[in-house]
Amino acid sequence: MTLATLHDVLKPALIGGYAVPGLVCLGWEDMRAYAMAAQAERAPVILQAGPSCREHTPLPVLAKMFRVLASEVDVPVVAHLDHGYTIDECEEALAAGFTSLMFDGSRLRLKDNIAQTRAVVKLAHSAGISAEGEIGFVGYSGGEDSAGTDPEEAACFATETGVDAMAISVGNVHLQQNHEGGLDEARIRAIEAATDVPLVVHGGSGVPHAQRLALAAESAICKFNIGTELRMAFGAALRSAVNADADRFDRVQILKDTHDPVMEAARLAIRSTGASGRACA
Repeated sequence: MTLATLHDVLKPALIGGYAVPGLVCLGWEDMRAYAMAAQAERAPVILQAGPSCREHTPLPVLAKMFRVLASEVDVPVVAHLDHGYTIDECEEALAAGFTSLMFDGSRLRLKDNIAQTRAVVKLAHSAGISAEGEIGFVGYSGGEDSAGTDPEEAACFATETGVDAMAISVGNVHLQQNHEGGLDEARIRAIEAATDVPLVVHGGSGVPHAQRLALAAESAICKFNIGTELRMAFGAALRSAVNADADRFDRVQILKDTHDPVMEAARLAIRSTGASGRACA
């Protein structure tokens, strides 16, 4: 069993100058491909169950799936709740066997975000696992606009909550389908100067690979959440598999054809964070 906490994998990343990929899971096919990609790259990996994943599959089932995958590889695997919006949801994930809880209070007033995140941190730490919080708001491509993280508020948030990792808004956007964006490095440096907590970038698919690699090596960003580019790889592979034979109907056979393309896309994502070869770092 190589199950790890967020703290277990991010502390070495901060020291070693790389970031750990938080790969957004939707089902068995993609999460298995991610675990196999991490094994092939000799990299730690964070398997993430976000809101859309949890709508499809119950938390106890997801936790068991993550744990089974962790038992099949010999690289660190974090079972991470992504964007938990309530303390009850975080408690359910903890009871199910997750090793990391992300409470998203980014839509709340700062005071309320701090209070509720602190409660989740206490819950997590009392059970020997990790907690991530978010300060500032990361918007959505074609949807809600972002609100950039204020460095002074970030310092207050980190100190008062005790989070193991802090997600920030620095030009990143959820669901971006291209790499034409880029992060506000001046804001990142200002946040780094105000706190020593490992930083997290949600919406990592929109960040150019070269900038991901550079920031992983040279900044306190220790985790990039990557989902959209992997979902796009899965969708393309699934369409190809379905269209290749109009008479094929067995979904097990069809879904098998998604494994290699998604695994390769995950390997590229892992390399873009500098995590390859870091499983024993």
